[in-house]
Amino acid sequence: QLQLVESGGGLAQPGGSLRLSCAGSGLSLDGFAIGWFRQAPEKAREGISCISSRSNNTGYKGAVRGRFTISRDIAKNTVYLQMNSLKPDDTAVYYCAASYWDYCSGLTPDLNHGVDYWGQGTQVTVAS
Repeated sequence: QLQLVESGGGLAQPGGSLRLSCAGSGLSLDGFAIGWFRQAPEKAREGISCISSRSNNTGYKGAVRGRFTISRDIAKNTVYLQMNSLKPDDTAVYYCAASYWDYCSGLTPDLNHGVDYWGQGTQVTVAS
């Protein structure tokens, strides 16, 4: 069984940065495609980024491409989401998720693909 724990959320000013961490335990994250999702108030949860389990392939939602970067540290069994140039529209609860199926290996991955494990989420608030 895989457990995922997100951290790194908080309050940031517009234009600021935060780095979210998704720490895995129980199993190695190396065998999973990992996705970051977010859910803003009164909106549906949406996939915003993913990283492949078999390659360094990554995917991003258009609204975050160029501002967010996903990466993984195999030794620390952790996946990160570096978020720069934050906007108030980025305010949401952010979740990481893991999938046995490598849905992030293609050129245009389906960022909302079903996953097998979820973390509990971390709040990100962008406000001045």
